[in-house]
Amino acid sequence: MDPPGPNPVPPVSGREREAMARDMAHEPVSDAWPSAPVPSVPGDVWHWQLEAMHVVSRVRSDLRARIAHPSVSSASTEDARDGLLLVFEELASNALRHGGGDVRALVVAGPGGWLLDLSDEAPDRPPIPAVDRDPALGGMGLHLVAQLSTTYGWEKRPGRKHVWARLPSGRTEGTERQRNQLPEPRSPRLHLD
Repeated sequence: MDPPGPNPVPPVSGREREAMARDMAHEPVSDAWPSAPVPSVPGDVWHWQLEAMHVVSRVRSDLRARIAHPSVSSASTEDARDGLLLVFEELASNALRHGGGDVRALVVAGPGGWLLDLSDEAPDRPPIPAVDRDPALGGMGLHLVAQLSTTYGWEKRPGRKHVWARLPSGRTEGTERQRNQLPEPRSPRLHLD
């Protein structure tokens, strides 16, 4: 069986990858994650301590169980809940890899969605999304977080950095109302031009 068409991206050698990674490490901070205070959101508050990467999967399972509860799942879509889990995993792994120290996760299940706040002990290292990077090199997590979130940012506090995202529940009052409402009948108009 012949391979499907030519590969539009030429292969990159190990040396080229290393050079690209070095170049990207010196990129300007202008592409940094937006600096904004963590929003205050009413709702149920859940929090965890993340000591190491292996704890992330345990906490993710606990979060999955909490959002599967009928009081949460009935007010959100499956896609929105999957998005929350994905964003949690991305921000948690970033906090452990690039921040370090005492890493804490906080989720607020509020009206219309969730607030996710991951904090670490590296307040002088803002999150910086990868720019012009081959996705095979990784570092695309913040772009994914931005796509799935309604708002996002980071805040520097004494001794801590908070990276946060607000995620929608997937259901809005207007959307639900529209689904349950019959369309307006069209008025017959005659054009006598």
